[in-house]
Amino acid sequence: MNDLFEGITSYMRRVVTYNPFVVAVQLLLIGFVVWLVMRFLRGTRGARLLKGSALLLGVVYIGIRLLPKNDDWRRVEFLYGHFLVFAFVATVVAFQPELRRALIQIGQARLFRGSRGRSEAVVESLLDSAAYLSRNKIGAVIAIERSVGLGGIIDSGTPINGVLTSSLLNTIFYPGSALHDMGVVIREGRIAAAGCQFPLAESEDVDPSLGSRHRAALGMAQDSDALVLVVSEETGRVSLACDGQLYLGLPPESLREMLVGLLAPRHLLRGA
Repeated sequence: MNDLFEGITSYMRRVVTYNPFVVAVQLLLIGFVVWLVMRFLRGTRGARLLKGSALLLGVVYIGIRLLPKNDDWRRVEFLYGHFLVFAFVATVVAFQPELRRALIQIGQARLFRGSRGRSEAVVESLLDSAAYLSRNKIGAVIAIERSVGLGGIIDSGTPINGVLTSSLLNTIFYPGSALHDMGVVIREGRIAAAGCQFPLAESEDVDPSLGSRHRAALGMAQDSDALVLVVSEETGRVSLACDGQLYLGLPPESLREMLVGLLAPRHLLRGA
């Protein structure tokens, strides 16, 4: 116990000798990196896992640093070093979806290459189709590609490459259509493919009362930066998934506002 107390006292003496300015800059840099990571993981399964892992590793690290530097305690420090290797491997496995999303963004990122007119046309077509599908209680799930390419999802469906119109969307999702059970992907103002298989969110991330379409919408929003419009077949309720979040039961005006704000090219928004 005396050795432990001595170790804590020695550590505190070293701390007070640190340059406060350097410490402040280091803390700001660390905080900025953590903020970027949390912003990227916001709304995903990895956010909760990261918080728990960081807390555990932080507590253990502080405990190791406070231990006396003698042979009696070096075994603990040795074991901690090997534990970090295991923790790194476990992190790669646990954060596989988030890491895949980050690599996709690095490799396929591009600006939304559209004009204000194109984005407004996309929004109007989506709103008209959502109103029709909601009114008739026809289920639908539609992903609008943004900076992260959805090539793999498009390849899983039936290529269409057709002009985006509400009539075409309504036809695709009409009950009895061969493609109505799966998702549609919109790329650069055109319907790229239909009958696409979207990744499903984990069951604990979605209200049990919601069906597979909502799970698919949230799963897509967690794995990419796509906007995903979903219409409930049971209630006709229109919802939107983006940035790992699911916004349920949006009225037409709120839906329009979100779509316009999220789809308009950034340089046009700055110039508005």
